[in-house]
Amino acid sequence: MSKPEMNVALVCGPDCDMDTQAIRAALEYFGTRVFMYWVGRPSDFMSVLSGEDIYPGTDLIILNFHGDEGKFVMPELGESVYEEGEPRGDFGPAEIRRFAKLDGRTVLANGCDLGNGELAQAFLECGCKTYIGPDDYPDGNAALMFALRFGYELIQNKKTIQEAYHTARATDEETTMYQIYEQ
Repeated sequence: MSKPEMNVALVCGPDCDMDTQAIRAALEYFGTRVFMYWVGRPSDFMSVLSGEDIYPGTDLIILNFHGDEGKFVMPELGESVYEEGEPRGDFGPAEIRRFAKLDGRTVLANGCDLGNGELAQAFLECGCKTYIGPDDYPDGNAALMFALRFGYELIQNKKTIQEAYHTARATDEETTMYQIYEQ
């Protein structure tokens, strides 16, 4: 394999496997090395957020989740299945502040209302350099197109994060919901 164009951590939240596979296939076709992370329980997401499981040299983290009211929708497990200290419920700003350590990374949170200002601020406080996500509830096809166009512009056209963001955001009315937050 030749040297990849970039390294991407692609994190698949519950019930997001179809669009995650589409994103993975497209990014790999564009020449990206994609590291997959499948979230089946809160501790899986905690390991990614903390940087513990992130491959060294990762350029971009895509959190492909369902979102609701500024929170990442997490799987609901039976009480006996949770590990000691594992949070119950969805991950919002408090959980991000508690677990995230992002050391200058760029994050695309590709799910409904994950571009919420309070959530974005929590990511920035935890070391995220650039955080992108929709501040409302875009159509699923629009969310997929935003991720694909953003990746295409970064990889194929060698655009900066900001340039790729603006191009992807301009795709249609649905993609204008995507906001960018930077330190």
